[in-house]
Amino acid sequence: MILQQYYLDCLSHASYLIGDETTGRAVVVDPQRDVAEYVADAKKRGLTIELVIETHFHADFLSGHLELAAATGAKIVYSSVAETEFDSMGVADGQRYSLGDVTLEFRHTPGHTPESMSVVIYEHAGDSVPYGVMTGDTLFIGDVGRPDLLASIGFTREELADKLYHSLHDKLMTLPDATRVYPAHGAGSACGKNLSTDLWSTMGDQKATNYALRAPDKATFMSLVTEGQPPAPGYFVYDAILNRKDRGLLDETKMPPAMTYDQVRAAIDSGAVLVDGRTPEEFAQGHLRSAINIGLEGRYAEFAGSVLPSDVDIVLLTEPGQELEGKNRLARIGFDRVIGYLDKPFEVMFENRGDVAVASRLTAQAFDQRAAELADLQIVDVRNPGEVAAGAVPNAIAIPVGQLPSRLDELDPTKPTVVYCAGGYRSSVAASLLRQNGFPDVSDILGGYGAWDDAHQNA
Repeated sequence: MILQQYYLDCLSHASYLIGDETTGRAVVVDPQRDVAEYVADAKKRGLTIELVIETHFHADFLSGHLELAAATGAKIVYSSVAETEFDSMGVADGQRYSLGDVTLEFRHTPGHTPESMSVVIYEHAGDSVPYGVMTGDTLFIGDVGRPDLLASIGFTREELADKLYHSLHDKLMTLPDATRVYPAHGAGSACGKNLSTDLWSTMGDQKATNYALRAPDKATFMSLVTEGQPPAPGYFVYDAILNRKDRGLLDETKMPPAMTYDQVRAAIDSGAVLVDGRTPEEFAQGHLRSAINIGLEGRYAEFAGSVLPSDVDIVLLTEPGQELEGKNRLARIGFDRVIGYLDKPFEVMFENRGDVAVASRLTAQAFDQRAAELADLQIVDVRNPGEVAAGAVPNAIAIPVGQLPSRLDELDPTKPTVVYCAGGYRSSVAASLLRQNGFPDVSDILGGYGAWDDAHQNA
């Protein structure tokens, strides 16, 4: 048996290639949208990908089932409960599929979503103990899938939590302790609140250590898994719906068009958004006015999907050579309206210095001084609620960065404003978004709450 895990750090997303060496037949489970790596690895190993298996309709990324099917001729597989606008094959609960000696068993495990399923892997058809199980977003390492993401489109979180409890106890926890657990996400994903940095585990370990599996009864379980979840990024519903639809395919080799300064400025004047993918430090030293800073070195697509509308044209500004990466990473969440990139950005900024701004970034000490001097200073904490609960700057207004676009009316644009997060990445996103929306005096804290807290502990 061949089992290869692919892990995409920027989306905390795991996908899998499973193959039978004796027959050369293979499947891919939960692929990302840019699929060249799966095709290349299958070819290198002498495998033919015949199925693209989706454990559910993902909300946090646009899956590559259509791209991979087009590239390989593979059939797309979902639970028989799922309804798609493209050709797909539904599999029943308990149905098996043979790749040769390697055998897959599909188990319907609703709860995170109604159509969620898991894939049990037997290295040999007659094995009494499965090699592993692909749990999608039903069971994570250290956590379980959140049941509240579909609360706005037809299911209450309580209904899904009830289904999730039975899926875990009746379908997954019945597997032998030695069965390896391979989830679709790891730490950092908004699909749960307590995901481990480990990329796989065993059922025995999860039964012993996973807080949700250790709940003594259903009522306790439902309370645990419906409380304290991080805010879902704004693009989640968009992707959950788009993953059901027939849509355009990504060409991951195609560069976006190069644009002049005049073309970029005209596009912005017509409603496009300029996304500057450089680091917060580089952005602060000089950027085109109205640009939003979402650094490529961070969770770029996730935060773009959190603060940008899905129906807006996007122009990229990146370090030269990173334009294709910027386009493809946005495409991973279905943000395909990248109309181009600013060509020769540093020359452009030098030649158009009147349209260039710098960003104010304060040390923790400089922030304290400003707070002492300005009675009307507006302080905005853009971390998630769980982070805020563990400690915050006094008098800060808590608005998670992903909720900032819809909650701007809670802030006063006439007041001097300081934004902070945990370390400085999200605060640069938020500060640039506020400036774009007419807040003239915005700073953020270098090093975020961590730097401020350290300074006060050592004072």
